[in-house]
Amino acid sequence: MAEMYIRVAEEENEEPMEIPSEDDGTVLLSTVAAQFPGACGLRYRSPVSQCMRGVRLVDGILHAPENGWGNLVYVVNYPKGTKMDEIDASSATKIKRGDQKTSDLIVLGLPWKTSEQDLKDYFSTFGEVIMVQVKRDLKTGNSKGFGFVRFTEWESQGKVMSQRHMIDGRWCDCKLPNSKQGPDEPMRSRKVFVGRCTEDMTADELRQFFMQYGEVTDVFIPKPFRAFAFVTFADDQVAASLCGEDLIIKGISVHISNAEPKHNNTRQMMERAGRFGNGFGVGGFGERPKLMDI
Repeated sequence: MAEMYIRVAEEENEEPMEIPSEDDGTVLLSTVAAQFPGACGLRYRSPVSQCMRGVRLVDGILHAPENGWGNLVYVVNYPKGTKMDEIDASSATKIKRGDQKTSDLIVLGLPWKTSEQDLKDYFSTFGEVIMVQVKRDLKTGNSKGFGFVRFTEWESQGKVMSQRHMIDGRWCDCKLPNSKQGPDEPMRSRKVFVGRCTEDMTADELRQFFMQYGEVTDVFIPKPFRAFAFVTFADDQVAASLCGEDLIIKGISVHISNAEPKHNNTRQMMERAGRFGNGFGVGGFGERPKLMDI
């Protein structure tokens, strides 16, 4: 399916910019705000009445007018009194080019039941929220356990990133996605360490279990058995959302943590298996641990 674009401008008489739409024909407010920071909606001039009309916005998603997006130019809406080239020192919600801009923040570890409205209600206590989104599986519609939020004010963003959040009974982290990280920050791993495994757990069983959270690309169980395993996901955000969790597999509580980078000493892995497993620590099999390609 060819990617579709709509024409968006800050003012009617300005040269428009093409913004990509989603596969279902909608446009994410976050996509518009990425090019026009602070945008809270779109409007257009009706060819029939010549009046300005607002584009319907639901849960951070902009829906096309009845006759489709067409070749119209859509004008960006900002919070009342705000323009990208203006700033009022008395109002922190007014944005100016070159000033510190807010970014989409990723919320990791969301409970499966959390909705966009739940997310908005929670984060609204920190400041004005202009976009929330819970990422869902396209086939099942189930939450993937993470989402996104964006604030109007830089101060609100900083406050949210500085602490953990209890959302629907579960601790969640809020941070910049990998694409927003600085060059010196490491990329998040797609692999997780599964501690406290039992010997009767097979790779296929682990794969089937973890597929409920996202696409699994690899499962590795060391031989001889070491009471731990590695599971690799296609999406690093899924891996990050599971770290720190205790999950029940075949009636056994296993602990999920981040996998050590490949160049780290495997002894650390063996020590963790000893802490979380059945007493199998380093040297537990009468031999020095060998480096494994993980």
